[in-house]
Amino acid sequence: MSVKAKVDENPDAKAVVTLPGTVEKIIPAVAPAMGYGQPEKAQIAVEGAEPLYREIRVENTLQNEAGEVVHLKEGAEVEVTIQAKPEATIPGKETEKEAQEPEEAQKKLDRQPTQEKQKNP
Repeated sequence: MSVKAKVDENPDAKAVVTLPGTVEKIIPAVAPAMGYGQPEKAQIAVEGAEPLYREIRVENTLQNEAGEVVHLKEGAEVEVTIQAKPEATIPGKETEKEAQEPEEAQKKLDRQPTQEKQKNP
């Protein structure tokens, strides 16, 4: 699956990438026990992230344009935005074609016999 990320191309602005996501489940709030409580959380699957790290959990409290408190629903399509100040980034050299090259190199390595196999006929 190929994920197209929205990228802000204004060089003076923060570096930004926005990835699509889906609310997988709503985790109910935990009542305070011994002074410790957890608010309701939304688990979001972020498309384009590595499988082991694709889910994030955030507090399920948002504000709409009118300033009212709202909550995400299970199955909702969302956008996850990551922003960084210019001083927190370094210049990138990778293009989409270059990003695919490591995958091709790994496929070639997978097809080659390992040194151990070569030593033991």
